[in-house]
Amino acid sequence: MDSATPLPARALRRGRRALDLIWQAAWAAPDRPMRLARPEFPFWRKALSVPAALGVGLLAAAAIAQLSTLVPIGLAWALGVLQVLPLLVAPVRPLTAWRVATAGMLLTALAESPRFPEPFWPWPAAGCAAYLLLVFGCALSYGRRVSIGADAVVTLVVLVPAVLLTGLSWLVLAVAVFVVTLVLLLGEAIHSRREAERSLVQAEEQRRRDLARQAVLEERSRIARELHDVVAHHMSMVAIQAEAAPYKTPGLPPQALRSFTAIREASTTALTEMRRVIGLLREEDEAVELAPQPGIGQIPDMVNTARGAGMQVDLSLTLASGTPPAGVDVSAYRIVQEALSNAGRHAPGAQVAVEVVQRGDRVLVRVSDDGRGHGRRPAPRAASGGHGLVGMRERVAMLGGTLRAGPRDPAAGGGFEVWAELPVDLRGAGGGRELLPGGD
Repeated sequence: MDSATPLPARALRRGRRALDLIWQAAWAAPDRPMRLARPEFPFWRKALSVPAALGVGLLAAAAIAQLSTLVPIGLAWALGVLQVLPLLVAPVRPLTAWRVATAGMLLTALAESPRFPEPFWPWPAAGCAAYLLLVFGCALSYGRRVSIGADAVVTLVVLVPAVLLTGLSWLVLAVAVFVVTLVLLLGEAIHSRREAERSLVQAEEQRRRDLARQAVLEERSRIARELHDVVAHHMSMVAIQAEAAPYKTPGLPPQALRSFTAIREASTTALTEMRRVIGLLREEDEAVELAPQPGIGQIPDMVNTARGAGMQVDLSLTLASGTPPAGVDVSAYRIVQEALSNAGRHAPGAQVAVEVVQRGDRVLVRVSDDGRGHGRRPAPRAASGGHGLVGMRERVAMLGGTLRAGPRDPAAGGGFEVWAELPVDLRGAGGGRELLPGGD
């Protein structure tokens, strides 16, 4: 498309772009603080502020002393202040500081113009050093667009007038333009690198959030597949009872028979549709689980398996008469399974205590370790029931219970503890609380 545009139009468009870059650098671009130190090291900003202020003062004194040999002392003080003291505000207003110093450099050339052609170089060395630092700060803070505009401003506003007013040679002008461009390129390169690092950090943060979200979705899908057996059992019992009712109670009226038939058909249809949904949640390469879902009654077997793998586990299991609801039964088993797996992975050789107690309408699950590995190798990782603490959190939230997971008090021996409270009455499920969230 660009090749089809007439040459004068292309030249005009590029000229407008160049003028826009110069306008942005000289006036329109908003100012913002310079990032000199990382946020996690604020000490260095305070520690270096006093030496930096002293250095700026010395540069200003040197510039004033050199200017006083070329212009009246009062004018030398004014020009030295304009050239050097903007360094004091450069960390918070780099673009404004550079613009003020640019005006000071131009005024210096104008002030020395009556002495033409005596000065070979119209600016003091200290002022030039301060100006290069300001140019570098602009490129470091704003990047390529402002750097290109600043390069053009320095050439057109500072160096070319010096050639015309003070007799600065064109060769010196070329060298000065090269040095300024080199400083701008260095600042822009550092700026681009910082921006790339910042983009990588943001991308990594987004990736972590996506992985965490994916883990939650996978865990919910796993929980749904596990609870399928529980719901399917109850739905099957409804269908069987509805079909057997006419045989258990002969002589039912036609309306009752139609009601039982409708109940059986509805439960069978619901069971079929539920199996289809669970099939969609299952991964493509995941085999169908045929074994029944484990419960609290299988926790002693799991503990014995962990002991056989080299873990030191103490078990305390106290349940009231009767079996808790199937959802609570499976979730308690899975929470113990995940906690044992994490203890074997993160605290190999530590002493682990498992406690499952049913008190009234609550099932309390507590798994803790002392955090001391006793110099042992990591025990073989136990089978996991999901995504660690993410899975525990989702299960407890589903049941409307409470979860606490985190480091133990050092006064109690240290280590890590998982504590969950699962309500037996599931009518208020879905409002779970996490008292102390922990990472996996």
